[in-house]
This record gives sequence, structure tokens and C-alpha cells, in this order.
Amino acid sequence: MIANIRSWQGSLRAFFTPQVITMLFLGIAAGLPLLLIFSSLSLWLREAGVERSAVTYFSWAALGYSFKFVWAPLLDILPLPILHRLLGRRRSWLFLSQLMIITSIILMAMVDPATHSLTLMAIAAVLLGFSAATQDVVIDAYRIESADTRLQALMSASYIAGYRIGMLMAGAGALMLASYFGSEMGEYDYLAWRQSYLIMAALMLIGVATTLLSPEPEVNKKIHDDRKRDYLGLMLTFALSISGFIGCFYLTGDWAVQARLQMLSWVHNGPLAAVGVELVRLVLATLVAVIIARVLILMGWVQKSIVHRSYVEPVQDFFKRYGLSMALLLLLLIGLYRISDIVLGVVANIFYQDMGFTKPEIATVVKTFGLFMTIVGGFLGGILALRFGVMRILFLGAVLSALTNLLFMLLAQMGNDIVMLYIVISADNLSGGLASAAFIAFLSSLTNISFTAVQYAIFSSLMTLLPKILGGYSGTMVESIGYEQFFLLTAFMGVPVLLLVFLAARRFRIDD
Repeated sequence: MIANIRSWQGSLRAFFTPQVITMLFLGIAAGLPLLLIFSSLSLWLREAGVERSAVTYFSWAALGYSFKFVWAPLLDILPLPILHRLLGRRRSWLFLSQLMIITSIILMAMVDPATHSLTLMAIAAVLLGFSAATQDVVIDAYRIESADTRLQALMSASYIAGYRIGMLMAGAGALMLASYFGSEMGEYDYLAWRQSYLIMAALMLIGVATTLLSPEPEVNKKIHDDRKRDYLGLMLTFALSISGFIGCFYLTGDWAVQARLQMLSWVHNGPLAAVGVELVRLVLATLVAVIIARVLILMGWVQKSIVHRSYVEPVQDFFKRYGLSMALLLLLLIGLYRISDIVLGVVANIFYQDMGFTKPEIATVVKTFGLFMTIVGGFLGGILALRFGVMRILFLGAVLSALTNLLFMLLAQMGNDIVMLYIVISADNLSGGLASAAFIAFLSSLTNISFTAVQYAIFSSLMTLLPKILGGYSGTMVESIGYEQFFLLTAFMGVPVLLLVFLAARRFRIDD
């Protein structure tokens, strides 16, 4: 069947292989946590009376997705006690991360943002983001190691379909449950949201069951026999470095407020001042983390060789295979490809609510109907990538993603128009699914099987880092320039991506 995968019939049959079906259910487990941090949480917070600008800041709780490359090496080399022997390298980490996700969702359910400190909700959301990002790292490695390059586009399409089903559960499902249990805008009910999130935690058992029933990938990798002390030292070094990073962010909070006010008096632009200050905090916190790690390495907590093998060799391998100029071009493309839709997506649910659409309407049109269109787009993108090549579909996806953002401008002008909402969601989700299928196949083709988890984690982290940082200020930007100008700005963000795809396609070829 794989030999005939480029025929239409062979492509369709390949969707029913065990690897592709497994990715469908793992996709559900991966998609479910995301909206519990983004859109569902944003509506919960808004109903609880939290300001719009503060709501969008909560999207930073998902920055774990953008920094997962930091701990991805641990997942490649660090065996979990007992679980490693019972489940294998990939499935043991997958099982642990899923248990952490369930715990995090339960913790979020126990916090009422209307009466409790938002800090408690933020801590639970950050823990969920970290756990979900860890699960993503392992699933990506599992997918790449489970089948060869020719099947990756179809596995990506299946993964996207499952991912969107998980998002439907956490998006439309959570909204409809909260509404059913009695919480509405102006009639906030904490118990309704708590029950909804507890049900979401129970749905994560789908991923747990899939992990326990799926086989461990058979990959002939060199297994390094490091001592347990080295593993423990690496884990402690990572934990202390991350603690330093978080501590630096916490301690510079008051300074950041004063710095934003000072910078605002210089540049007279609130979003620009906020971005500049937060960028300085990010660089400073990163330096603190690096210094802590460096000191611990010099103290002998962990051997330099294991650090070099975990963090340096995967990066060196990538630049060695593609050369400096090509590698930088590919990294720039990865970092900007999804910028327009991610920045828009952070504020999308708030936009629908401000346009007067109800939670049931948002759940039906945006989440349920949108899911169907995304799945269609994902499968279409997977098949077209096989037929016409990944790079061509990557370019098509970038064009469509930028153009569909302009439709949001029309919706902002028309207001509460359910027909127009259907049109916008149809175009946006169809193009998004198509682009995502091609992009995941593209990222998979860049990895070396010897450094699967680390390299793919770097790529997928870079993919979301800048868009999510900018997305955290989307609420502030909307308040400054309005929805129509904001959507126009996000469309223009996609223009440089077209040039990058064109340049990359001239020099880069994906093996058949």
C-alpha cells in the first residue's frame, strides 16, 4: 500500500493504517488541553468580570508550547523509573504527561476567578501548558518514529483531525456544558464552569487509553548507558534553571509596570511599550536561567558530555545538514509561518462575544462547524501534499491564511450576522487545516531520527514563540486600533511568509 501511496486509491487506503488511526486518538488528547488555556478560559474569565486586556495575557500560560525545546532533550534520554520498563521510552513519558494534564485541569476547576486570586488560576494554567507541551513533544516524536516520510502527511492529517476533535470537546463542549449548567454573560455561575472543567479532565482518559493500548515505536537508536546520577543531575539542573527563570519574571513584575509607564512617555504607543518591556524581561530571565545552568555544570552536577549530547548535537546536526544560510532561512520560515492566524486566534472568541454572538452560537458555528471544515482542510492538505508536493501546498496555505483574515474585517463591519459568521469560519478553518497538514509534514521532514524529540520540539517551539508573545497583546491592540484595523494588520503579517516559502521551495526538497 505504501508503494502505491501516490495514487488516489492508495492515499485513501493509507488513512486506515494502524499508525494513522493511532494518531487520530493521540491528536484528541493533544487538542483538548489547548482551548482550556485559550478560548474557553477567556470566556470563563470574561464572565467572571476580568478585564479584556488581562484575559489575553493569560494566553502566555501556553508559552510552554514555545519553550518545550528546553526540556525536550530530557524526554529523549531520561528514563522514567518503573514506567520506562513497563511502557518504553515514548509511552512512559506520554502516560506521565497525560496524568499531569488531568491534574492541572482539576486544579483550574478548583479556582473561582471572580473571588480567588488570578495568580492561582495562572499557576494552574501554566502547569497545564507545561504538561500539554510535554505531551506534544512525545506525540511528535512518536509520530515521526512510527512511520517513514511517505506516510507523514497522512499521519499529520489524521493528527489534525483528532486535534480538532479534542479542541471541539474543550471549546464547544466546555461552552455548551457551562451554558447548560447555568453560567451566562451577566449571570456568572462558578459551579457551572467547575463542572465543565472536571468533565474535560475525565475526557483526557481517551489519551491515556490510547497510550496504554498502542505499541512502542521500533526505532534503532543508539541507547546511551549513563549513570543514574547523571540523569538526576540533569533533571535538577533543568528544574533549578526554570525556577530561576520564573523567579526573575516574578521579581521584575513591579519594575515592569514602572518601565512600561516610562517607555510610554517616550514612544506614546502602549502596545509597543509593553512589548519592549516584556522582551527585556524575557531576555533577562533567560540569562538568569543560563547562568544557573552554567554554574551547576561547572560544579559538576551534570557532565558536560551529556549536556553537549542533549542540547548541542541536535542543533549542530541541523546546521551541518543544511548549511548556515539554508538553515537560517528554514528557521525564519518556521518562526513566521503561522503568525497571522495565531495572533488573530487569541482574541477571536472575545471578538465573537463582542459582536453579540451567544455561547451556543459560538459553540455551534465556530467550534462544531469549524471543526468539520478544519478536518476537511486537513485531509485535503494531506492528499494534495502527496499529489503535488509539500512546498506547493505550504505556499497555498500561506496565501489562503492571510486572505481569510480579511474576511474578519467584513464580519466586524456587519456585526451580528450568523450567515457571514458561517462564511468566515468556513474559509478560515478550511485554509487553516490545509496549511497545518502541509506544515507538519514539512517540519517532520526536517528532523533527524537520531534527535527526533529535540529537533521537532525546537521547530514547533519556534513556530509559536513570536506569534504567542504578540498574541498576548492582541487585546491591548484591539482596544487601541479597533477590530477592523487589527484584522488588517494580521493579514499583512502573512505577506513576508509568502516570500520565505518561495525562497525555501527553490532550495529545499523533501525526499519522497
